[in-house]
Amino acid sequence: MEKSRCPVEEGDGLGLAESSTGLIADTSDGTLPVYDAPSTRPTWGNKMQYILAQVGFSVGLGNVWRFPYLCHQNGGGESFLLLYFLLGSEHSSGQHWCMEHISPRLAGIGFASCVVCSFVALYYNVIIAWSLFYLGNSFQYSLPWESCPSMANSSNLVPECTQSSPTTYFWYRQALDITDSIEDTGSFNPIMIGCLFAAWVIVCLAMIKGIKSSGKVMYFSSVFPYVVLFCFLVRGLLLEGAADGIRYMFYPRLQIWGDVQVWRQAATQVFFALGLGFGSVIAYSSYNSHNNNCHFDAILVSFINFMTSVLASLVVFAVLGFRANVIVKDCVEKNLEHFSMLMKMGSINISQVITPNVSATVQEYQLWYEQHQDVLKGIPLERCSLEKEMNKGVEGTGLAFIAFTEAMSLFPASPFWSVLFFLMLLNLGLSTMFGNMQGILTPLIDNFSALRRRRTLLTVLSCLLGFLIGLLFVQRCGSYFVTMFDDYSATLPLIIVVVFETISVSWVYGAERFIDDIEGMLAWRPPVVYKYLWKYICLIGMVGLLLASLIQMCIQHPTYRAWNVSQAEEVTLQYPPWGMVVLIGLILLASLPIPALFIRQLVREYVGWPDADPTQTSHNYYAEVYTKCSTDPDTAQIAEQAAEEMDEATRENGFFVRENEEYKLLPQEEGTDGQEFF
Repeated sequence: MEKSRCPVEEGDGLGLAESSTGLIADTSDGTLPVYDAPSTRPTWGNKMQYILAQVGFSVGLGNVWRFPYLCHQNGGGESFLLLYFLLGSEHSSGQHWCMEHISPRLAGIGFASCVVCSFVALYYNVIIAWSLFYLGNSFQYSLPWESCPSMANSSNLVPECTQSSPTTYFWYRQALDITDSIEDTGSFNPIMIGCLFAAWVIVCLAMIKGIKSSGKVMYFSSVFPYVVLFCFLVRGLLLEGAADGIRYMFYPRLQIWGDVQVWRQAATQVFFALGLGFGSVIAYSSYNSHNNNCHFDAILVSFINFMTSVLASLVVFAVLGFRANVIVKDCVEKNLEHFSMLMKMGSINISQVITPNVSATVQEYQLWYEQHQDVLKGIPLERCSLEKEMNKGVEGTGLAFIAFTEAMSLFPASPFWSVLFFLMLLNLGLSTMFGNMQGILTPLIDNFSALRRRRTLLTVLSCLLGFLIGLLFVQRCGSYFVTMFDDYSATLPLIIVVVFETISVSWVYGAERFIDDIEGMLAWRPPVVYKYLWKYICLIGMVGLLLASLIQMCIQHPTYRAWNVSQAEEVTLQYPPWGMVVLIGLILLASLPIPALFIRQLVREYVGWPDADPTQTSHNYYAEVYTKCSTDPDTAQIAEQAAEEMDEATRENGFFVRENEEYKLLPQEEGTDGQEFF
């Protein structure tokens, strides 16, 4: 016989159907559905979506333009990454809840990570906007950056272009329309405003339904870059000079190992490459089941990330080797012609110089130049060094939008390769942006139930706010602010976040206890070496990295690279006083939630605030809600016991339901395989 259900009180209007214990959840239509799953939190459609999402987030633009010079120093992040995969899978929640589950005093760590994700998302989408601009300009033949434009009402070429190069001129003048310094703000760039708006629209549409929509997008955005990289690798290896570029990549320079700055940059690259400290890794993992093999995921994603960086480095240096080879050959040809002209004019004493072969190779010319250096002093001839050309414009945006773009303009069918390249950059940027947005939205949704019910509106408003703040970066001086945010808004705060996360897990929660949790999930115990890595080796290394970064910042005044129009070249400038205030403010703002929420929790505990202990609050709340169903003493006692059992489950799962979510305990239906609740 079916037993009557507890009625739903009119006027609730909650429309909720979420429960962490399989209890009955109120719905607005008066029915009380039953949930057998431990949580109705959204989950990935399959394991492949999750792996692609993690790979897409960790493999980003940094693998293309940061890693090539650091690949031989990179790696070793697997033990770090394991913490973030495990934390999310273990507690089925975002980073804020993971830290608060360890201790309410640590809730600020999750929010600090959320702030870092916000800063990165702001300028990262600007880079996506740049990629959209170049992608749109790639659908023409010939490419607009292949040659210098003429001056208005004149057949003469623009001096700024002839003094630099067509690709450099197009980047600084056509794309950015840049000013001479960060102090000269200039007007807004209308074309870039449109590209930035389009970039945020794409992100919004992909994120609007949570992981159900972004997970499907990952099938394309995470796989397509690999297709393009393999195409470029095959094409690059067939180019003349590719071997020189790859040889330059792997040539050991042991003397730089003594430079602390190199180690700092290499370690920072590990953080960015694997997503350490970003809440995105935990947020993605939070949509997995409790028994997900996080250890395998950590190793797999670390391996894929490292191999992707090596693959991207091979592609980059093969193409740059081809570019350098073409430039050096052109340099030799021009110098030989100039030398022949000087010989005919009698400006050079023929008896002191062996006349070089007009068709001399690069190696023959360099040998001839070294043999006659003393005689050639004062004569405007260059050595035409391949290594010198390889060193030009191979870092940051200069690699993607200047050096690599120039190399592609030398390819046959250059528009086709340009479209492929910037589509790849677009997908790399978007897959990382999806992770950043997940790291922003998940803590907010987990912490505020009202936002959970309005996820679509929250996503749209977040993207709109990101676009409005992002207008800072599409001024004529906007790229200088991109550099500032890239160098200072994420790097130091990210290290601080990871240091506190490591302390929280290995010392507050306990490394041994953490390994016990892993054993409970995986049914086998990880090696004990992880315990010592988390407690000592990694922690000491990160603290050393943090101190080295702070000392470096104090000793050397922060600088940035600016484009000087009159000289038609990049120059190094110091940030103005107000710029120093801004970058220091960015670091403090990103780190502020950690001490602020720690002090807040101490005050709440000191004054005896009712919900200072989340588990106690959860127990009292549910005990009160359950007893509303009946005034019978026996039923009330059963409800109290159920509340205690539910409270224990809450502590185990790390999942707390707050505010207006009401769950009502119903009697057990006979013949339900011994389950305690509907």
